[in-house]
Amino acid sequence: MSDCLFCKIVAGSIKANVVYDDDEVLAFHDLNPQAPLHVLVIPKRHVENLNALDDAELGGHLLRVAAQIAHQHGYAERGYRTVINCNADGGQTVFHLHVHLLAGRALHWPPG
Repeated sequence: MSDCLFCKIVAGSIKANVVYDDDEVLAFHDLNPQAPLHVLVIPKRHVENLNALDDAELGGHLLRVAAQIAHQHGYAERGYRTVINCNADGGQTVFHLHVHLLAGRALHWPPG
């Protein structure tokens, strides 16, 4: 999608601080971090949100990559949170599916 911020990051026309890259998934640091580690894990192909995800393997891959990044940064044992916001009332502001990986501080419930 030509006007999608995350598609522009995948295409390389907008730079990001990338922490993971493979054929299907890209992960990079969030520009407005809500925790010491705040990474976004996105599919390289445009998927608007979780409702539009029709590929269970891709969904699982996004979550496995998030877990791998948490482990690599030393947060697997202490704990971390993954979040997928869906549509406006769910808090989604960029309409390209993404998993937030948050770690490095105590994350309370309910989140807000």
